[in-house]
Amino acid sequence: MGFFSKDIKTLDDLFVHTLQDIYYAEQQILKALPKMIEKASDGNLKAGFEKHLRETEGHVARVEEVFEMHGQKIKAVDCPAIDGILEEADDVSADVDDKEVLDAALIASAQAVEHYEMTRYGTLIAWAKQLGRNDCAAVLAETLKEEKAADDKLSEIAERKVNAMAAE
Repeated sequence: MGFFSKDIKTLDDLFVHTLQDIYYAEQQILKALPKMIEKASDGNLKAGFEKHLRETEGHVARVEEVFEMHGQKIKAVDCPAIDGILEEADDVSADVDDKEVLDAALIASAQAVEHYEMTRYGTLIAWAKQLGRNDCAAVLAETLKEEKAADDKLSEIAERKVNAMAAE
């Protein structure tokens, strides 16, 4: 069955598995963000990462809430996708000496993370609705809204200043 567990037979099973996946991802992001904050030199970028760290703590709590609402044990499963995105972010940032170029690299890495999360939350919302769990969908939609806002803010920081500084 490839990446998926043999226990996935229904859409509900797939929903729970993907919830476990994003739970793992959010926990890994919580570990990665302090390193990104430390590496960032642009004040707006640093502040944006700090804000998103606080939001990510809320994302973890919301995922836990959805587990409970859905009558499931709170559990994470390894997510090779987020591990790969975060590993690439570490590799790239380790290779950059120029602080302005590093800020641009950090934004690109953070946006890769945001885009992964947005796809997962969007899918979970659609599946929750299909399963008749509009309550779960509403909780997940709060997080999706914050992920989209974080991505928009990263684009704004990049386009307003960071990319230009990196190009000099």
